[in-house]
Amino acid sequence: MPRSEARVVTDRPARYAKQLAAHMGRKIEATFSEETGRGTLVFGAGTATLEAGPDALLLTVEGERENLPGLEDVVGRHLVRFGARDELVVEWHRDNGEAGMVHRNEEPEA
Repeated sequence: MPRSEARVVTDRPARYAKQLAAHMGRKIEATFSEETGRGTLVFGAGTATLEAGPDALLLTVEGERENLPGLEDVVGRHLVRFGARDELVVEWHRDNGEAGMVHRNEEPEA
């Protein structure tokens, strides 16, 4: 199954994974275990896995190639919004070498 991965540097990876799973769990099947630091999000178009490491949140989305941009977008956009204070950056890397989406909190122009 085609996949895309992102490593999001943060000193609070478990907090963000838990928050993302709780938020997404309102509309889709979502889990997160504080014991293992792992979680999953199940979308109609694919799945996402969350893994809280010591200094980063590791994200993986899997789905049909045409669905990867949408999966990257929904996971990355929500995470960046939650992590606005910490200026989180989500940069996706697809398994076929294509550049994935990049999400960062952009300041609105005045």
